[in-house]
Amino acid sequence: MKAIKYILTGILFGIIMTKSEAVSWYRIQEMFRFQSIFMYGMIGTAVITGSILVALIKKYRLKDFRGRTIQFDSKDRHWKKYAIGGSIFGMGWALTGACPGPVFVLLGQGYMVMIPVIGGALAGTFAYGLFRDRLPQ
Repeated sequence: MKAIKYILTGILFGIIMTKSEAVSWYRIQEMFRFQSIFMYGMIGTAVITGSILVALIKKYRLKDFRGRTIQFDSKDRHWKKYAIGGSIFGMGWALTGACPGPVFVLLGQGYMVMIPVIGGALAGTFAYGLFRDRLPQ
């Protein structure tokens, strides 16, 4: 019964992603061809909203559901690993037409072609877990 809130959140996420056309292959293609600002506007809005929320969480020292203060660890700024990781992520996004969140939404809409995409994403995550200690962090 505890999982119901997560299932309902996932359903709501899927509805929002579908209605906003964020899972549309055509919208993603337009973005990568620089033919439309639609997806850049959505992503930019998410970044700005997230930045404001993080600033508010830090300023007011908000707590999580268990009553613990939310902490943000500072990250190193090695641009090479972010450039490589971002490039791999972007190539996967461009090749599949979907980033990781929407692949589940697309599968839920009946696009079975997303099964190998999800399998590849899970295999990549598993491989990262295996080789994490040997990779530059």
